[in-house]
Amino acid sequence: MTTPGSTAGQASPQAWYTLAVLTLANVSGLIDRQIVALLVEPIKRDLLISDTQVSLLMGLSFVLFYSVLGVPVGALVDRYSRRRIVAIGAVLWSGMTMMCGFAHTFLQLLVLRMGVGVGEATLGPAAVSLISDLFPRERRARAMSVFSVGTFLGAGIAYAIGAYVAGLSADATMVALPFGVSIRSWQVVFLIVGAPGLIVAALALTMREPRGLSPVLPQPLHEVVGYFSLHRRTLATLSFGFACSSAVNYGIAAWLATFFVRTHGWKVADAGALQGGLTMTVGVVGALAGGWLTDRWMTRGRTDAPLRVAILAAVGMILTAGTYPLVESSLVAAWLLVPVNLFAAMPWGAANAAVANALPAHLRGQGTAIYLLVVNLFAGVVGPTSVAVVTDRVFDDPFALRYSLSICAVCGMVAAIAILGWGLPAYRRTADANRA
Repeated sequence: MTTPGSTAGQASPQAWYTLAVLTLANVSGLIDRQIVALLVEPIKRDLLISDTQVSLLMGLSFVLFYSVLGVPVGALVDRYSRRRIVAIGAVLWSGMTMMCGFAHTFLQLLVLRMGVGVGEATLGPAAVSLISDLFPRERRARAMSVFSVGTFLGAGIAYAIGAYVAGLSADATMVALPFGVSIRSWQVVFLIVGAPGLIVAALALTMREPRGLSPVLPQPLHEVVGYFSLHRRTLATLSFGFACSSAVNYGIAAWLATFFVRTHGWKVADAGALQGGLTMTVGVVGALAGGWLTDRWMTRGRTDAPLRVAILAAVGMILTAGTYPLVESSLVAAWLLVPVNLFAAMPWGAANAAVANALPAHLRGQGTAIYLLVVNLFAGVVGPTSVAVVTDRVFDDPFALRYSLSICAVCGMVAAIAILGWGLPAYRRTADANRA
């Protein structure tokens, strides 16, 4: 079967251009989302806040609005121009990120991070809907994995920039801006990483909607609810299985640099450089490999290939992400992060393809938004915060961060394997019923 923008299993140049712009938007959004993780210590120092409060800046403040507002955005995606929705979102998340550079209190920064989440809520539903229309089913996982590459490129760039700025901000240097405004050196990073998103917004307007699609009428809520009820085991499997996997990734991303600083005495700039380098290289390889493996298994008749790839990656994470925090050598820990990054990235092209394959075309915007609501709200809050809470409340020792990271990684991935395995038969039935 072919889709608009594709012929006989081949995607058009227009499809690849749209995918490139969406991937660039994903890079921009992830930079803005993750930059806080490399600024933990200077933010704590200058705003006088705790690890748990920092985790709220990285998790709840962003994810709550990103996830909840994704649902009404998904309804818009099914009805209106997806390129315009992405462009508006890019302007919003970029502007709010730049304004974070002028925040002087925890509350101000918390509110602005909520605004970043509002803007980024537009991207996921629009991207999954567009890519699903532009690429045939047998190439969909690879296309989704290319989009997911933006996640790892963006996070890697955020770590690298944040590490550099964190190194400069150790002494709370003030930077003079025009009009007599002065901000701290770590605040400058928000201005730097936010500005490129405005270019992304302009590029989004150059994308074209796929031709040949009939206008989609607004779908009543009861139809969406009815579909989710009918396929509840499948959609619960996708939402909560990938949420557990994502929570582990969120926790590692939020606390890895701080782990190397506290446990092995590294400078934050060195820890960030390692984290950024691995994310931008091994993470990209892992994302592409997961998409390739999913499509390969799909062509061999394994309808449940996306879930099997996710289970394989979760097993690898238990073995590696559960181990690297516990070793005594920082060099061994750093090398173990190579397979950690590979396995952490593998499921995400497969995850988006699984959601697209489980939903009828006219419900993909809203359906994807509901899926992202569960995954991101759970992972964004539980991931960073669970590590912080175990450190603060269970061990009551900031230097026990290494044990918190190991415990949370193993528990999260065991839960992911159990949920995904439980849902394999239901997912096969649902995917076979949606062959578009």
